[in-house]
Amino acid sequence: MDIAIRGIVIYAFIYLLTRVIGRRELSSLEPFDLILLIILGDTVQQGLTQDDYSVTGAVIAVGAIAAMQVLTSWLSFRFKPLRPVLEGEPIIVVEAGKPIDANLKRERLTVEEVLAEARRNQIDSLDKIQWAVLETSGTISFIEKS
Repeated sequence: MDIAIRGIVIYAFIYLLTRVIGRRELSSLEPFDLILLIILGDTVQQGLTQDDYSVTGAVIAVGAIAAMQVLTSWLSFRFKPLRPVLEGEPIIVVEAGKPIDANLKRERLTVEEVLAEARRNQIDSLDKIQWAVLETSGTISFIEKS
């Protein structure tokens, strides 16, 4: 039972941590970020199972985390008011070719990063963008002016 409780606590902590880190950072993993994720996984494992190296302990830990993920997904699906809290909301970062500085600052994005993403979408200027939306996944969607 101790391992299941630790699994639930660690799931909640990691969920909170990913919400605090921000969606832009999570959408673009650099090599260093990948290394940090591996280190994070190893660190979490040590706190999760301590000295229990049994298969049963691993099954309990993974089962508790999987159950929390299913519960979170179900709550988000079932209760619409919880969606912004659990999943976040898309944020408009460019409107009618003009960056929205408050939203960029809130998400720790620069205009240069938005422009780089626009170029990846074959858009060479902010003037051609009607809307740029930072999605909950961390990607930026563009709607061009017509």
